[in-house]
Formats: sequence, structure tokens, C-alpha cells
Amino acid sequence: MQKKKPIEPVILITGAARRIGAVIARLFHGKGYKIIIHFNQSAAEADRICKSLNNLRSDSCFLVQSDLNKPEGIDKIVDLIETIGRLDILINNASSFYPTPLKDCNEEKWEDLFSSNLKGPFFLAQRLAEMLIIARGSIINISDMHARQALDKHPIYTIAKAGNISMTKTLAKELAPNVRVNSVAPGAILWPEHESDDLDKQNSVLSKVPVGRLGTENDIADAVFFLAVKATYVTGQTIAVDGGSSNSL
Repeated sequence: MQKKKPIEPVILITGAARRIGAVIARLFHGKGYKIIIHFNQSAAEADRICKSLNNLRSDSCFLVQSDLNKPEGIDKIVDLIETIGRLDILINNASSFYPTPLKDCNEEKWEDLFSSNLKGPFFLAQRLAEMLIIARGSIINISDMHARQALDKHPIYTIAKAGNISMTKTLAKELAPNVRVNSVAPGAILWPEHESDDLDKQNSVLSKVPVGRLGTENDIADAVFFLAVKATYVTGQTIAVDGGSSNSL
């Protein structure tokens, strides 16, 4: 007997065990979506959030562990979604981020940062395009305000995120009119964990934010929901959610 497709819309969020991805998962779950939480290494956090969502609504959350830098990692996600039988929204949130001063750049770091920020999201979107077309769905890529203005000591990451914005525009054309594709470019939302104690750097960053505060994960999640669900006449766009910081770059 063929498995019955879920009535509820289904959303896949990559890198959803922690931080922004987890908040996006909780927001969409509260709107009635079935959630697919992808993670690579954060197994305990992923299991915790999935259990909490299933406690709120049974069989409403699924977990998939995979390395999106590898073709077999994408295969694993596609297999799960084909088993579920439906996909309405893809959120490409998983990302690597760390400094690569020019003198320290090498092919290994280039491959890692480009795989997680550009190659992986592209080929995942390609593999899931057919199901998204059937659903007349949406793709949201999480970019970065620094995709449009270089971040000091992060040349590889910055170049990869610039490519992510170009990918958004390209996929929007390739998948029109059935799938809308947009991007959210966060500003100062969460400090990188390796900079969490650098108060001088934090104060310097905040001094350049016109609204005068650090952004929150909820700010990003709200923008993602707007673009994915509400903004039905918007595609190929990148929305900066940065408190106005990009105006002064």
C-alpha cells in the first residue's frame, strides 16, 4: 500500500539543531508545519529539539544526520523526504564560518567553506526541485550581510556567501514560476563562538548598527517565514536583516 502523503506542509531546515536553525524550526512548527531537522555533528541538540516538538504534536518532527559536503549526505536527505512524500519549503541554513586570513588560505579550507555555503545548498536544491515544484514551494538561503561587503580576514567565506546570493537569483529564474527562491542576509545576530568573549570587538560592531542593538534569532526566523510563506510575489531577492548596518558599509 502506498504511504499517504502528509496533509500538513513539510519544511526541511539544514543545520537546525542549534541557534538560528532551531528557532526557525520552532516558528514553523508553531504554524502547523511538519519539520525535518537536519544536523551533522550536533546530535544531542537535534534530538532534544525534535523530542520537544513531537511532545507538542506527535509525529511532527523528523531527524536526519548527514554531511552535506558529500553526495551521499544529500542522498540520505532525499531518501527521507521521498519516504515522507512531500516537501513545501527548503531552508538552506547549514554553514561553516571561521577566519581564513589570506596568508593562511589553502584548498582544504576553500573546499570546506564553499561546500557548506554554496555547493551543498545548490545540489540539495537541485535534488529536491521536483518535489518543490509539485508543492509550488519555496527555497530560502541564509546568506550574510558580508556577502556584499568583504569581512576582514574571512576572504573564502565572503566569496562563498557572495556566490550564495548569485545562486539565489539563478535558482529563482530556473525554478520559476513554480518555486520562489529568496535569501536572508543576517547582520550582527549571534557572535561567533570563538569571539564570544571579545567585548571590544562586540562594542565596535554594535556602534555601527543604526538601530542600536544586536539582532536576535527571532528577527531572522520572522524574515524567513515572511519570504517563504507570505511574500508570494517576491523571488530572487536577498533581504538584509541587519539593523541597518549594510547602509553604512
